[in-house]
Amino acid sequence: MTSPVDRVGSVLRGAGAVRRGAQTVSVLARAGLIAPMPPRTLAGVARAARRWDRTLAGTSAANAVRRPGAEALIDERGTLTYGELHARSSALANALAARGQGAGSGIGLLCRDHRHFVETVLACSKLGGRLLLLNTSFSGPQLQDVLAREGADVLVHDAEFDVIAEGAGVPRIVGWTDGAATAETVEDLVASAPDTEPEPPAEAGRVIILTSGTTGTPKGARRAPTTPTDAIVGFLERMPVRSDATHVIVAPLFHSWGFAHMGLSLMLGCRIVLRRRFDPEATLRLMSEHRARLVALVPVMAQRILELPEDVRARHRCPALEIAAFGGSAIPGDLAIRFMDAFGDVVYNTYGSTEVAVVTIATPADLRAAPHTAGRPVERVVVRLLDDRGRPVPDGEAGRIFVGSSAAFEGYTGGGSKEVVGELMATGDVGRFDGAGRLAIEGRDDDMIVSGGENVFPREVEDLLSGLDGVREVAVVGVPDDEFGQRLRAVVARADGAELTADDVRNAVRERLARDKVPRDVLFVDELPRTATGKVLKRALADLPPAPAGPAR
Repeated sequence: MTSPVDRVGSVLRGAGAVRRGAQTVSVLARAGLIAPMPPRTLAGVARAARRWDRTLAGTSAANAVRRPGAEALIDERGTLTYGELHARSSALANALAARGQGAGSGIGLLCRDHRHFVETVLACSKLGGRLLLLNTSFSGPQLQDVLAREGADVLVHDAEFDVIAEGAGVPRIVGWTDGAATAETVEDLVASAPDTEPEPPAEAGRVIILTSGTTGTPKGARRAPTTPTDAIVGFLERMPVRSDATHVIVAPLFHSWGFAHMGLSLMLGCRIVLRRRFDPEATLRLMSEHRARLVALVPVMAQRILELPEDVRARHRCPALEIAAFGGSAIPGDLAIRFMDAFGDVVYNTYGSTEVAVVTIATPADLRAAPHTAGRPVERVVVRLLDDRGRPVPDGEAGRIFVGSSAAFEGYTGGGSKEVVGELMATGDVGRFDGAGRLAIEGRDDDMIVSGGENVFPREVEDLLSGLDGVREVAVVGVPDDEFGQRLRAVVARADGAELTADDVRNAVRERLARDKVPRDVLFVDELPRTATGKVLKRALADLPPAPAGPAR
């Protein structure tokens, strides 16, 4: 017999489920995902959902019914409507199927941000293939290694990558080209096949996103074909993204941050504006001309926009901008404040990873209060800070970040996963919560520098130096030291015309932080080496020839 306590618990759980359901409907309606439709349109959208579930293929099919004439994508070739995007991606899927690709086929994609990237993504989803997103910074050997390791059957690449793609060892299809192509092109394939919607595969495909590889060889992270509703609701509840708006996406689409915004924009039926290469003034021009409501970028891109002369920025005002979504790497110094001072309180900073998806979001109000914050955990995501033995750390203390999320990845393609404690997955970072429940990221757990027995995370020193007059950008790493085990090295790119010296850098840290955080090495470079997604390659900084060391502590 069920006890009274059990019955009360059941009622409470049911009430909680009702509240979550009501919240889900409210958030999705506010975003425009739930809205009145004519009966015929509603029937077509329902059919797309039955055939394709909530995959990207399903999004394409639903948009072709709901808004066929609406602008879907604008790039340097022009504009595609949602009806055209669906038809073209269906034709591409049919052409790939005629060439032997189908459910489970490995399709490598080495393209910049443009229509053929999006069309290939949708075609792969319609086939049920394994989509492998490739880094546009790869060398030839890196590309060959990843294609072989991940079992690619075909490679779609832009013509600019012809040289490194020649040794790929798989059939090649050329995406963007400004002249004669060395192989069949995406345009050739689209023109060669019917644009009828293909039959859905028996099992939906997967997307393989490569980790950044800043601390080693990039791993393939396998993601599910659909994003859980909980994860979508949590994101939209914190970041007020709306349907039918214009989104300028300048973050690379092959990276999880850019790819997530592409998927979200397609799901919402937004107009996506793309450009193959980032240029700060060109990005501002696009935001202004298309009255962008949202721009998705990595912090270094925002930094480059702010470095434009004031008269250039004045020519490209962005009055419609409501969301500048930062992600992919940490915000340096007071960048968020300076960007909001220039464009209004529009910055939303996100923290997450390829493996656990979005974990926290900082709103403009959060960033005004704490410019470096990663924000608060999104709805329905659990964040715990644990010590090295897996125990919760006391409030206010730093700990390793573990996350419970329905959107966590399915594992690495080579086997294994991130460290798991109970149902929580490690992000690989260390952080602490402030008194308002906001998470601050102190650094990677393997970034910690042990110098003279003291534990130092570079982030605090980097944030201080980022605000120093004459510093354009800075990174801090640990290098071997005979006396202290490790010593801190600050690598600084000076602002134009700055006469900053190594002693100026050391004194700035000495005046504000503990002596064990003063960098003995200070090197000056023209710019920091970065990945295509804006992350600093710290391994390269540690390998730089040493500069004269400062005095011992």
